[in-house]
Amino acid sequence: MRAAWYERNGPAREVLVVGEMPTPSPGPGEVLVRLATSGVNPSDWKTRAGSRPMVAPRVIPHSDGAGTIAAVGDGVDKARIGERVWIWNGQWKRPFGTAAEYIALPAPQAVRLPEGTSFEAGACLGIPALTAWRAVQTDGGVAGQSVLVAGGAGAVGHYAIQMAKLLGATQVIATVSSVEKAAHARAAGADLVLNYREEDVAARVAEATGGRGVDRVVEVDLAANAALLPQVVARDGLCVCYGSGKAEMSLPFGPMILSGAAIRFFIVYELSAEARAQGLAQLDAWLEAGLLQHAIGAVLPLDRIAEAHELVERGAVMGNVVLSC
Repeated sequence: MRAAWYERNGPAREVLVVGEMPTPSPGPGEVLVRLATSGVNPSDWKTRAGSRPMVAPRVIPHSDGAGTIAAVGDGVDKARIGERVWIWNGQWKRPFGTAAEYIALPAPQAVRLPEGTSFEAGACLGIPALTAWRAVQTDGGVAGQSVLVAGGAGAVGHYAIQMAKLLGATQVIATVSSVEKAAHARAAGADLVLNYREEDVAARVAEATGGRGVDRVVEVDLAANAALLPQVVARDGLCVCYGSGKAEMSLPFGPMILSGAAIRFFIVYELSAEARAQGLAQLDAWLEAGLLQHAIGAVLPLDRIAEAHELVERGAVMGNVVLSC
């Protein structure tokens, strides 16, 4: 099969190789998926660059993807052959991910993809969409709440805006860094969009919420926004954090303790079985009903994987970067 891989950490163009590898076979309880697409996420380039140790001498990157089940292993219903699916955790704690023509993995990690959802969109579900769902659903959900989505034009933020509205948030505010990104967040359903480079976010949030602050912050970079948090969150509010630009951060203790705010950390790779099942069911319902917008910023062939990594690393594309396999 055609695949992309690296055998050491480093810059994309120095370590990523595209070539031929043996096609895997599905083991007991596994399915073999003929991949149509592979999603490129920030965690993929960070892992390739060396944020985590190599899990094997050779790594096929990427955890997200979509395609069709080509074969099944012992114990898996043969009726699944030919089923359209999307992948989660393709390369989490295992060496061979979705940047290839085929992937063999446990059957539950290949989830039925509704006919009305494209393979390109399917490659955006495992990390961006599930992360967004968890961020707005955890700790009681957002029904009746005012929500601030940091990075509202990002892959997760774009879904989080939509999902917050779908789950009953009364107000969704998003922060962005450009006019183009503001339009993107607005199109997703944000009620108010703030350019954090040009506006006083704390003052605008206070104005928009009658001085109360937001009930929930969906946070993409806690290290960058820690000082802002107690200025925008309502008393006893919640910050749901799924990312940080730095490994360590500091929080202003006095303002934070006076706010009574809580911080919920999570990583989508390590959702509990119960939480993941809930998320998969909710995504399926939304996809079947055609209720989600999918922002595909670029689709490149597998041979251009290094370029795809660089686009994501630079934040050069608004929307998800997807490889066609």
